[in-house]
Amino acid sequence: MKRFKVTVTTAADGTATAYSPRLNGKIHQIEYVKTDFANGVDFTITGEATGVNLWTESDVNASAVRAPRQATHSQAGVASLFAAAGAAVQDRLALANDRVKIAIAQGGATKIGVFHILVD
Repeated sequence: MKRFKVTVTTAADGTATAYSPRLNGKIHQIEYVKTDFANGVDFTITGEATGVNLWTESDVNASAVRAPRQATHSQAGVASLFAAAGAAVQDRLALANDRVKIAIAQGGATKIGVFHILVD
């Protein structure tokens, strides 16, 4: 398992875009450590090359941890479901030689937040 730490500093308008180093593997979790981003900060975290959604959340006020997952499908593109409950089967998202793009809105003027990305 590897940990990638990304420190993000907002501009005067409360926005920022930051990138992780290039990474390879399945993303187990993304941890946000609140430093001094304003309450109500919005995150849009994606894979840079493909735009695959890793974490989108609005109005975040405290440190948080998310373990992003995506629905799985058959070779025919049909959603895979657990037989008994009919709930979607989900699996970790993977990136290959890609960076995680972290876009911040409403973070406050020149404020800092830290993200840890755990990859296997």
